[in-house]
Amino acid sequence: MHVAIAGNIGSGKTTLAQKLGKHFGWDVQLESVEDNPYLADFYEDMNRWSFHLQVYFLNSRFNQVARIRESNKGTIQDRTIYEDAHIFAANLYKSGYIVERDYQNYMELFKSMIKHVQPPDLLIYLKADIPKLVGNIEKRGRDYEALIRIEYLKNLNQHYEDWIGSYDQGKLLTIDVNNLDFVKNIEDYALILEKVDFEVNGLFS
Repeated sequence: MHVAIAGNIGSGKTTLAQKLGKHFGWDVQLESVEDNPYLADFYEDMNRWSFHLQVYFLNSRFNQVARIRESNKGTIQDRTIYEDAHIFAANLYKSGYIVERDYQNYMELFKSMIKHVQPPDLLIYLKADIPKLVGNIEKRGRDYEALIRIEYLKNLNQHYEDWIGSYDQGKLLTIDVNNLDFVKNIEDYALILEKVDFEVNGLFS
């Protein structure tokens, strides 16, 4: 069982991954954020560090997927390798932060890797609008995230909507979290848990 959670920055992926992992007894594979050597520099100077950051994330995620497939345990993953290419790298390229040559190089690397990647059995997409994202980002208080521009989040959200709208790699569960607080409200978490449990059980039927 490989479940992955997709969603924009601040949508609640990491928190939900940890809660679901604990509930179902799954291994939790988190995104490499705190030990990422490029992230803080990226938000300071996106033109200079976009390509480096995306290659780092792509390599990190590819190794993560390999570990998941080698494991005999159920796993929940915070963000997918598809998002690295189709959301973040694509957005940076379209916004002019990654030049054509580097983007083509990146996409060729992604195409080579994706041949060896199996999609998750279930993809959970956390749909969140800008106010929700900004509120969550402010709550966790990472210094470098204070530099994130609203326009950047808006562009990412549009890429997510386009990608999710055409996602055909496997089972998809979309959860609108705009009016949910699954950390403070047990009813909200129970609602999400019921949806996920239904989909997970369906995979075995």
